[in-house]
Amino acid sequence: MHIDPATLPPLDDMIACPHCDTLHMEDDLPDGARAYCRRCGALLLTAESRAVVWLVSLASAAVVLMVAAVSFPFLDLSLQGQHNGTSVIHAILVFGSGKAIPLAIAVALFIVVLPLVRLLALLHALAPLVRGVPPTPSARVAFALTDQLRPWAMAEIFMVGVTVALVKVAGMADVTVGPAFWAFVALVLITIFNDQIMNRFAIWKALDTGTTA
Repeated sequence: MHIDPATLPPLDDMIACPHCDTLHMEDDLPDGARAYCRRCGALLLTAESRAVVWLVSLASAAVVLMVAAVSFPFLDLSLQGQHNGTSVIHAILVFGSGKAIPLAIAVALFIVVLPLVRLLALLHALAPLVRGVPPTPSARVAFALTDQLRPWAMAEIFMVGVTVALVKVAGMADVTVGPAFWAFVALVLITIFNDQIMNRFAIWKALDTGTTA
């Protein structure tokens, strides 16, 4: 069937689902409402005026937690009177010689560096909007970077691996989790929640207009 392009609405008034690419018409929503993709159910739009403030606040808290997670003791193992404590940085440095150097680099990148860069890029893009000033010229690049780094920031994968290892080690030694462990848990939960409430279409629009309203 032939469709006359003249009968189609302007592309600026349409939204593509980020998961299945289904096109939807943009519409005004009442405050607090959400719009979902009619095909796959993915979140498309929210009308929460404080969403950007939440994103910036949670990202700021996550940066502090990341610093704590790599600075404080992570685990302490006790076996037959011997104690061995470690931190995330110490665990990375253990692999920092010989053939294990690529592994050390990968762990540092995927567990610490890339998640931290993603958080800082999000703050760089959105913090001006919260302060009521126009976004910086590089804000769009920074926000695009947060999406590009999302598959490579693997702090949550790291915590799954640690949890599995703890279950196996707990039967052989006394395991005490340190403050860095709980900081990492909180960091992962905040990151997951941030990704769930992030309305990318609304943020791109806010970066274009310079306002969160």
